[in-house]
Amino acid sequence: MDFRFLHAADLHLDSPLRGLSVYEGVPADLVRTATRGALDNLVEHAISEEVAFVILAGDLYDGSWEAFATGLYFCKAMGRLERAGIAVYLLYGNHDAESHLTSQLPLPANVKVFSKKAAQTYEHPATGAVLHGHSYAARDPGGDLVPGYPAPKAGAFNIGVLHTALTGDRGHDPYAPCTPDQLAAKGYDYWALGHVHGFEVVRRDPPIVFPGNLQGRHIRETGPKGAALISVSEGQVTGVEHVALDVVRWVLAEVDIGTAGEAGEVFEAVSATLKTALTQADGRPLMARVRFSGESPLHAQFAADRRALREGVRAVAMGISDQVWIEKVDLASRDLGTVATGSDEFEAILTELALDPRMEADLARDLADFIAKAPAELDAELAWLERARAGTLAPLLAEAATTLRARLGMEAVP
Repeated sequence: MDFRFLHAADLHLDSPLRGLSVYEGVPADLVRTATRGALDNLVEHAISEEVAFVILAGDLYDGSWEAFATGLYFCKAMGRLERAGIAVYLLYGNHDAESHLTSQLPLPANVKVFSKKAAQTYEHPATGAVLHGHSYAARDPGGDLVPGYPAPKAGAFNIGVLHTALTGDRGHDPYAPCTPDQLAAKGYDYWALGHVHGFEVVRRDPPIVFPGNLQGRHIRETGPKGAALISVSEGQVTGVEHVALDVVRWVLAEVDIGTAGEAGEVFEAVSATLKTALTQADGRPLMARVRFSGESPLHAQFAADRRALREGVRAVAMGISDQVWIEKVDLASRDLGTVATGSDEFEAILTELALDPRMEADLARDLADFIAKAPAELDAELAWLERARAGTLAPLLAEAATTLRARLGMEAVP
């Protein structure tokens, strides 16, 4: 028979939006409840599209939350689906394994939870679809889970549900590592994955899909977020459509200042870039990081007074809409040409120090304790910190040299 289902993952319910708590004008409720709004959108879309069932491929929660209100909100949402006659197949991921809520709150009867002990199979009565999944019992399941998944049921549409980043670098912890070839070899008709926060069709035959998370929570989760709407006809997947369900849209607004002759032109470029991003967000509030790039004689001026630059960008955003907020202004541009210091010797020393690997090593040693103790959440707010964790501090030294020149009143020459 023909049917459709929704495949979602990584709800991280009640995880707040990061980097906006001190931003004047951002509604506190929006920052706090955006993930709930995205869950509501998922439920409403499932009902309006009359899908046969919903798959949630892990990470409903965001770690060891103690607030039962989070779990109760999820139960309420699942109850809405039950009253609409829509089944839910739920797999617990690494964050859920840390949460007390996963084992303490009873779920509505329409929610079927995959076992933590071994791979488990459910059959959806109305469509005959067969779903296989294995929930995490601990944050790290201890290796590849795919060999424990059963053979496909003959004559049925088989779905594998798995929380994994596969193998390779996808920016997430390598839990339950496996390859697309391994998944394809199981003989299933569709693989519903979770853990990676960006939408990705890894393979089309059979379809192996990451739906991404429902709601972007910081600047590393930009662009449309939501779920995958899957169409099945005569036992074959005929459509994989990403459906945007996010409440707030994150965007990295790149502005090249290389051709700008004065600050006013830069702010005009910022305005044009943010207006385009707001249009593409389809009416959603916009959380933006503005990153300046290119070589420009204006770089030293901006580096000398970063606060004025930031407030100027915020003023532009406020002039566009009361639904556009600036998370951060990142000055990644460079000086144009050489620098006149009045002292060639001083400039040579400054340049040499900025490029000296010994200086980088000394800085890494001085910052090692801070980097080790700094929470991962800070990476989204401090661009240099993310680079430092990867062992790269040279850009920080170069930026420090640029700032020193600007503070000493040194101007770039054409």
